[in-house]
Amino acid sequence: MIPFKQNKLGETGLMIPNLGLGTAPLSGDSLAQGLYGGSAEKEAVNILNESYKQGFRYIDTAPLYGTGKAEERIGKSIFSKIDKSKFIISSKVGRLIRKNLKEKSEELLCIDDWSENAIYTSIEESLKRLSLNSIDIIYVHDPDTRDFGEKQAVEYAFPTLIKLRDEGIIKAIGCGMNQWEMPQKFIRKFDLDVILLAGRYTLLEQSSLDFLSDCIKYNTKIVIGGPYNSGILARDLNGPVSYDYEPAPESLIQKAKKIKNICENNYVPMKAAALQFVLHHPAIISVIPGVQSISELLENINMLKFDIPNNFWEELKNEKLISFNSPINVTN
Repeated sequence: MIPFKQNKLGETGLMIPNLGLGTAPLSGDSLAQGLYGGSAEKEAVNILNESYKQGFRYIDTAPLYGTGKAEERIGKSIFSKIDKSKFIISSKVGRLIRKNLKEKSEELLCIDDWSENAIYTSIEESLKRLSLNSIDIIYVHDPDTRDFGEKQAVEYAFPTLIKLRDEGIIKAIGCGMNQWEMPQKFIRKFDLDVILLAGRYTLLEQSSLDFLSDCIKYNTKIVIGGPYNSGILARDLNGPVSYDYEPAPESLIQKAKKIKNICENNYVPMKAAALQFVLHHPAIISVIPGVQSISELLENINMLKFDIPNNFWEELKNEKLISFNSPINVTN
């Protein structure tokens, strides 16, 4: 596959590359008992600078990542200093960064809020942290995390973003979530351009196939986050690995080992299989793995270039390790 091949994002005028960059691991947050993330600021900025040098032109971020640190680090990188037309950036709404007044400390907290005022405030604050004049794509972030989230998203967040899109302030809207059930309701109710789906369509899990078919029907594109399921598809399976930002359960480790065995028998790196598998689906226009080093950044480029024979995918299906209904485009 061609790593930076451009794909049309509906009628938005945006062209999204096959391979983008997720910035959660560059935020400084350490998750899954230290197995994921934790990059220092200087290292994170160096990685961001190198990503542009290597051809990355789509980066995704969020206020949640490091309570604003991921956005601030982008603001200290080359992306805040070059012509904005040279790259695409997405961020998210639903969390406001505020000081912990109860503890009277400098600790920052993420306050869940998908109300109309919060949407405007969140975008304004993100622009300041990013040191940018515009954000191309805004996702409603994780409204499933609070009881009131879905109601606020439907009544306030999406109507506000639609208004901003109509006014030309942002170019594309959608939601970013770790589940597919709520986004499926959203695309049936609103004209959404793109969904950032994390972890629910991967080499390890294809629970969202019906939802992806709906996305084709409603002309909503998909960006895949967490293609390695936060680590289990990218690390040594004989040691501790993470899944969905938590230590991986043994059952999934065993399934991943079976996939890895087939990868090794076919001389296919499992990372290459994980990245390329998702891009075979016609609803999916980009995959945005996070990285914690420049070497991982370069490796992702090479993994997308790796030539994978079609019989490899057939073997995975025959062994019932990926869904028989997962599309594989032999000409991709």
